[in-house]
Amino acid sequence: MADFVLTQLKLLGNIFLYLLPAVPATIEVTLLSFTLALILGLLVGLMQVSHSRWLRIPAKIYVDTFRGVPLLVLIFFFYFGLGTLLNLDRMAAGILAIGVCFAAYLAEIFRSGIEAISHGQYEAALSLGMTRYQVMRYIILPQSMRIVVPPAANEFIACLKDSSLVSIIGLRELTRAGREYYSQFFVDFQTWFVVGLIYLIMTLTLSRLVVRLEKRFAVIGYGKRP
Repeated sequence: MADFVLTQLKLLGNIFLYLLPAVPATIEVTLLSFTLALILGLLVGLMQVSHSRWLRIPAKIYVDTFRGVPLLVLIFFFYFGLGTLLNLDRMAAGILAIGVCFAAYLAEIFRSGIEAISHGQYEAALSLGMTRYQVMRYIILPQSMRIVVPPAANEFIACLKDSSLVSIIGLRELTRAGREYYSQFFVDFQTWFVVGLIYLIMTLTLSRLVVRLEKRFAVIGYGKRP
């Protein structure tokens, strides 16, 4: 029994060391994708609260479209479809697919955060002679950012987990490395156990960060007691 346990621990250690070099690629895909999602999501979110219907309607179509299409389908489209026309490599296609997908969810978060701010503040600022841009830049957005930080951080955790889908187009990240190890040594349970464990470690670490962010940016009246 002791020999069996030692053998399994050694095997798990070997798998962990094999998978570890692929972790930076997973983190890179996640960070680049989520950065794109934040920029695009904020832009679409602002378009949704715009007074111009020529901005609101395209933003609404964008959100409904990319929230309604599975991420895996988007990855195939960006790599095998759009990627063929634009000559995108695996990394670029994966980042674009994840980025535009999560931007749709973040756009709704940003829209909700902006609309959570009392409209009276907007009207008061306009009455003082501020432009709409100045009101949004200096009054609405700074307050709404504190509201959207916790849900946006949760989307980052989801982005990390969904980054595993880019393995389907051959991008070597954690999940792809796990498939490679399994195909070489035919050790299925232990391989995917370690893959899941590494993802769990990363997501639990981020979850603790989210808790800290929620406490740091919590706003009284929005889920926080005085």
